[in-house]
Amino acid sequence: MTKHIFVTGGVVSSLGKGLTSASIGMLLENRGLSVRMQKLDPYINVDPGTMSPYQHGEVYVLDDGSETDLDLGHYERFTHSPLTRDSNWTTGQIYLRVIEKERSGAYLGKTVQVIPHITNEIKDCVKRLATDDVDVVITEIGGTVGDIESLPFLEAIRQFAIDVGKENCAYIHLTLVPFLKAAKELKTKPTQHSVGQLRQIGIQPDFVVCRTEHEISRDDIEKIALFCNVPSKNVVEEQDADFSIYEVPLSLAEHKLDEMIVERLGLTKAKPLDLTKWRELLHSLRTPQTEVTIAVVGKYAKHKDAYKSIYEALDHAGMTNKASVRVLRIQSEDVAREETRALLEKANGILIPGGFGDRGVEGKIDAVQIAREKKIPFFGICLGMQCAVIEYARNVLGLADANSTEFDPTVEHPVINLMEEQRAITDKGGTMRLGSQPTTLLAGSRAASAYGTLEIEERHRHRYEFNYDYRDRFIDGGLTIAGSSPNGKLVEVVEIEDHPWFVAVQYHPEFKSKPTHPHPLFREFIAAAVRMKRAGLGLE
Repeated sequence: MTKHIFVTGGVVSSLGKGLTSASIGMLLENRGLSVRMQKLDPYINVDPGTMSPYQHGEVYVLDDGSETDLDLGHYERFTHSPLTRDSNWTTGQIYLRVIEKERSGAYLGKTVQVIPHITNEIKDCVKRLATDDVDVVITEIGGTVGDIESLPFLEAIRQFAIDVGKENCAYIHLTLVPFLKAAKELKTKPTQHSVGQLRQIGIQPDFVVCRTEHEISRDDIEKIALFCNVPSKNVVEEQDADFSIYEVPLSLAEHKLDEMIVERLGLTKAKPLDLTKWRELLHSLRTPQTEVTIAVVGKYAKHKDAYKSIYEALDHAGMTNKASVRVLRIQSEDVAREETRALLEKANGILIPGGFGDRGVEGKIDAVQIAREKKIPFFGICLGMQCAVIEYARNVLGLADANSTEFDPTVEHPVINLMEEQRAITDKGGTMRLGSQPTTLLAGSRAASAYGTLEIEERHRHRYEFNYDYRDRFIDGGLTIAGSSPNGKLVEVVEIEDHPWFVAVQYHPEFKSKPTHPHPLFREFIAAAVRMKRAGLGLE
């Protein structure tokens, strides 16, 4: 029977439940087990697709077009768990499904209530992943114990153990053990209260994982164990990673969390843990041969999680190039400042990520011009590609007012315009061109060389596209159309041949990068930045 692990969080938000869940999944996979990952989010939005990056961070897109929580990026980077729309459920989705059933008469006139109808729907979402070929399903519960919006999810996972048997369920509670500088000591009371609230709901955690800045003393571990009603060996210290988030699985393994989970759930198929390749990966990260500076020019640069997958993909590419990647996060509205422009001109590479709306777009376009004219390796993604096209039209083709109809609906030269199939759409949620789409690459292009094939599939999230009516004008003007949809109507990749490395793509390659398998375009972008650094150019 499929086993289930439920990960909850207490004391404060942003403790790293997603990272901890992903690390546990990675450890179990390395013991030869088949793992599926899932997150249940308590917010009422149907999905994060319409939420602000400042509030929620990036929207992570899956192959099937699902717009999901950024924690699913951790799941994909750490594990091989196949992710689908069943891997992320929100309160909004759960209630929507229940209401749709009620409207269709599925409940046969019964009064629809949180218990059992909402909780049953939540349990059904968990059970969807428990197929015959899956050994363990890891379900992360978003939010913090004590939040009113989390209560239906916590009640559902309490009931779950009754449905499938306690021997088939394990509960892991991630909590904070804060260090008070004035007193120079760690405090366990918040953890005691957090677990106390969980126990009042009816959930006794099997393991308490303690996020901490400092080593937890044996006395404090015994105190947590006593007041939280768990064996002291099941209190697991998770110190803040000094160097990289990819150290977290090693930390949990050192505290034998994977061994205890295998024992608790009776996972007799589990093999001995082998982290040789993971340790080699971390060694390459710790011992770079050079450092490169990459300027990421974004509309949401002040909020690191808005481009989480971008930063991770840059690190992955750095590992394979034996380079430490230093990221300059530059707010696109600041590009007009002289000191910001000076930083861009000295960077070893410039990357422009996606975004929506006209704020800061002119700064992105100026950054493209700097990269093109100063021969700085350039990588444009989604809106970054659109800005590259606009800049080329204005400053190379002489179409001075070229723009996107997203920013100027009446522009004379709409080199970027709304996709035909998007023009009748008014709803915002889940209506963009989403998910995995095929692209045919141009033989001999930089993109084709990086991928090593001419047929690829990448994940998309956009409404606006390169205007096909201008295709020949761009080609005649020296811009290489290096990738298109199979029917040739949608431009997916553009390049400049007379440049050290200038590639821009309409899709989001960052979503398919892993530390063990860096994305080929990020790999080659950083390789170009390393070449620039070794040529004596850029920041020292």
